[in-house]
Amino acid sequence: MLNIFNVCNIKMIVKQIEIDLPPYPRGFHIITDTVISSIKFPKTGICNVFLNHTSAGITINENADPDVRHDFELFMNKIAPEDLERIRHTYEGPDDMPAHIKSSIIGQSLSIPITDHRLKLGTWQGIYLCEFRNQARGRKLSITVIGN
Repeated sequence: MLNIFNVCNIKMIVKQIEIDLPPYPRGFHIITDTVISSIKFPKTGICNVFLNHTSAGITINENADPDVRHDFELFMNKIAPEDLERIRHTYEGPDDMPAHIKSSIIGQSLSIPITDHRLKLGTWQGIYLCEFRNQARGRKLSITVIGN
């Protein structure tokens, strides 16, 4: 989808695409390159990345040391373990409700500034897909870019 609208004599472009991600194993996975290669960015603007799911999340964090991803997994499993007493929503297995809780904590949406046709991420920042299910299917991302 591509729309152009005029705000104070500045032409703004709106683009929106959907990306199908392959299944990832449970854990934290850097998907920055997938997002960047999926769409052409305007000179300046904002990029919204929205994950269309309730049992996974999306966040920005350090992209250099894989121990960060390991530690995220460890921490999130302490917050919402699979064996939590009195959990009722287990329709899809013992990881079902803990995945929903983790998803709500991490969130499903990012807004990232665009400068000089690039996402304005810090040196050590990467976009993470946070997969909370043991047997996840592929995930969908909706990417919306507004800029000029």
